Amino acid sequence: MPAGPGATVPAPQAEIVAGVPEIVGGADEQSIAGLVADAARALADEPTLQQTLDRVVELAVSMVDGCESAGISLVTRGRIESPAVSDPLVARGDELQYELREGPCLDAVHDHALVESGDIETDARWPSWAPAVARELGVRSMLCVQLYTSENAHGALNMYSTSHDAFDADAHHLASTFAAVAAAAISAARTEEQLQSAVQTRTLIGQAQGIVMERYSLTAGRAFAVLSRVSQDANIKLVDIARQVVETRRIPGVGAD
Repeated sequence: MPAGPGATVPAPQAEIVAGVPEIVGGADEQSIAGLVADAARALADEPTLQQTLDRVVELAVSMVDGCESAGISLVTRGRIESPAVSDPLVARGDELQYELREGPCLDAVHDHALVESGDIETDARWPSWAPAVARELGVRSMLCVQLYTSENAHGALNMYSTSHDAFDADAHHLASTFAAVAAAAISAARTEEQLQSAVQTRTLIGQAQGIVMERYSLTAGRAFAVLSRVSQDANIKLVDIARQVVETRRIPGVGAD
């Protein structure tokens, strides 16, 4: 680790995933492998994206020595948010980073695979955020690891502590290895959720199309064209028009027969 209150390791996360054996080699490799394997199985059991995110946070607190609180920052289509946090301290700490546009989680998200500070109060890398979070929340150490889930969606696993120098080299190794597994689980859960949403959308549009065909004596193609035209004219998503048709049994804006 370089001298000073913290450490920074260059991105991308892909290099971490490819180098997992080297990452854990300096610590108790067997112990870390077992912990991460158990975590992977636990994450695979979660049925939704939100539950997966919540479990990642829960596991970080329970697995990584020094971690008192944890959260996840995700960037999707240019917008950053914290969809999962262990407690209000994390929510506020992340919020301050977003407001002030500086902090370790933002550095991890955008530039580095791992960002650590063992003395937040004196860390000059974040001149606005560091004193604010130390004063308001009592945060003294932080460890952030990049979560690379896709080119269009990425983030960071953020671990907080109220103790100085809370995260040692073993914590770095475990957090980095776990983050690679967590990123894969989050990506898989997001894909599954998108697929389920697509199926539900197609089903709803098909139901609406059938209702329009029966009620207005139209062909399948003509019924779909009518729904599409209503969607465009009203500037409302096709799926929302379809939902209205299914609920009311008529086309929005068209009077009853």
